[in-house]
Amino acid sequence: MGAMQMAAAPGGGAAAGGGDAAPPAEEKKEKTEFAVKLEAFSPEGKIKVIKEIRAITSLGLKEAKELVEKAPIVIKEGLSKADAEAMQKQLEAVGGTIKLE
Repeated sequence: MGAMQMAAAPGGGAAAGGGDAAPPAEEKKEKTEFAVKLEAFSPEGKIKVIKEIRAITSLGLKEAKELVEKAPIVIKEGLSKADAEAMQKQLEAVGGTIKLE
């Protein structure tokens, strides 16, 4: 009986080693929340970008202007992919360079 118990031990070790393959599969989670980041803007489009930022964020003129001038800066966080992409198109249409994070 002692020999059988020894033979079972290596099999138990192999099973424990097989469990290590699971964590890498868990790392492939799809991102569900996105942030819209204003990277830059064209000088001629600055006023239009400020207007769009005001519409998106409900900031006042002064606050929106200061935000735009701090680029690169995150405009809004916690958005769905569809909302973030829509906002990206809206800002790029008026001269902003946008990155989704």
